[in-house]
Parts: sequence; structure tokens; C-alpha cells
Amino acid sequence: MWRPGHGRRRYAGSGEPAGRRSCRTALALLLVVVAAVGLDRSATGATPSATAHREARLVVLSDVDPRILTDIRYATAHNFVGRPIAGYSEPLCLLTRTAAEALRRAQDAALAHGRSLKVYDCYRPQRAVDEFVEWARQPGPGRMRAEFHPRVAKSDLFAKGYIGAPTSHSGGSTVDLTLVDVPPRSQPAFDPGQPLVSCIAPPQQRFADNSVDMGTGFDCFDPLAHTGSKEVTGAARDNRRMLGRLMSDAGFVNYDSEWWHFRYRDEPWPGRYFDLPVARSSTR
Repeated sequence: MWRPGHGRRRYAGSGEPAGRRSCRTALALLLVVVAAVGLDRSATGATPSATAHREARLVVLSDVDPRILTDIRYATAHNFVGRPIAGYSEPLCLLTRTAAEALRRAQDAALAHGRSLKVYDCYRPQRAVDEFVEWARQPGPGRMRAEFHPRVAKSDLFAKGYIGAPTSHSGGSTVDLTLVDVPPRSQPAFDPGQPLVSCIAPPQQRFADNSVDMGTGFDCFDPLAHTGSKEVTGAARDNRRMLGRLMSDAGFVNYDSEWWHFRYRDEPWPGRYFDLPVARSSTR
């Protein structure tokens, strides 16, 4: 069923033989859904159509508000798959103009509290979602599990709503983000040779993201990342509430299983899933 205000479809069952059959069925259903809602690909599927460029009307967030920090994880190897993801040609945040302007209002409010927004992911091309689906179908736990989903099996990530196909990100008005103190602390580069640390570990042990403490790391597929988790207390709870207020006041709706995920309420392309690459060329 659809989660209200989220734009993700949840599928049950994967992993065991019956689960693999369910996953194949789910993937077939996904293709039908994508075709029905009008996924914007060219006839060959290799190059996005000119119509998609015109209709999506994406902008680079830094052109609208250069004050907002970016840390586009899917353009790097520091994500739950462990490699740069298909379609992320450049480490940019692309959004529809209406969503970008709303995010600028949220940034104004954040700065008034001595904080800045930092985005992890914005528009997500459909080919990236397809890669997530294929990754989830592969046997084995995934080499990044120790950091991103230590308590949830990879085969359960779709059923539990942590990964969605299709996703509202592909419509260009959904953003994953956090808060950082102003001025922001430095953040070391991800070293794939270092041991992974669980995203639910205490903040001083997790990857040294310069985010304020939100109770978990970004893309932490765990019940502790649910926005209203009662296990998250103190400063982390207060930080989640501040982020929620800032984004709600700017017109965004949170997905309650992920404290970082917000969809612009009045998105211009509800139910549309574009496949333009994450690149400046997709804004022209």
C-alpha cells in the first residue's frame, strides 16, 4: 500500500525462495506502475527525452541558495550500496524551482536559530531506483550493512519501507537533509578502508558527519531512525523537532520512518518519476 504523503510503494517478503518469487512479482508490478504513471525515458531508454527536460524544470539548489550545504552521498561510495549510484553524474542537489525556493525559506529560518540545512539527496533519477531494486534482489547481506542497516536484513528493507520503488524523490520535490551548527565543523572524507561503525552507535563513534546529533546517521535503516522514536531523547529529539518545524513551516511533509526525508506538499509533479541524470545539463 502507499504510505500517505510519501510516494513509496511497500512490498512484503523477500530473501527466502518464496520471497524471491515475491520480489520478482514486485519488480514486475513496479514496471507496470512506472509505465502507468509516465516515466520519462526516450524510446531507447538510454537518453532522457527533451520533453522530460522541459517538464521537470529542475534547478541546481546552489543557484537558488548557495548557503545550503550539500553532501550528495549517492554520488560517492559512502552509501548503503557502497558505490556511486547510477545517474549521479555530478554531486549536485537538483529540485523543482518551487521546492528549491521553499527550501530557501527553511534555510532563512534555520540561520535565525544558528543552524544551516545540509542536503544529502534531492532529485533521484529512476535509474538509481532501479539499481536499488536490483541490489536488494541480490543474495547476501551487503557489504555496508554494518553501518547502514545493522539490525535489519537487506531482504526486509523494501517490506519495512526503508527503500521505496517508485519514490517521490524522482519527481524532483523531495529532499533528504539534516541540520548543522553555524559555522559548520569540518567533515573528514569517507575512507572505504576504515572499519564501518553502526549508524545507531553513539554520535562520537559514528562517521564524523558534521550534522548535529539526530540520534542516528543518515540513511540509517533502523527503527531508531523513525522520526518519533521514543528511544531518541535529549538533544537528538530536540534537533529532530527543530528540523521538522522548519520544514513544515516551509511547506514540507516528513516521512515518519526517516527523520531526514521531506516531500514538498504542493509538489508540481505528483505521481511523475523522471530519469534525467543528476547533472547541470538536466536543468537546461
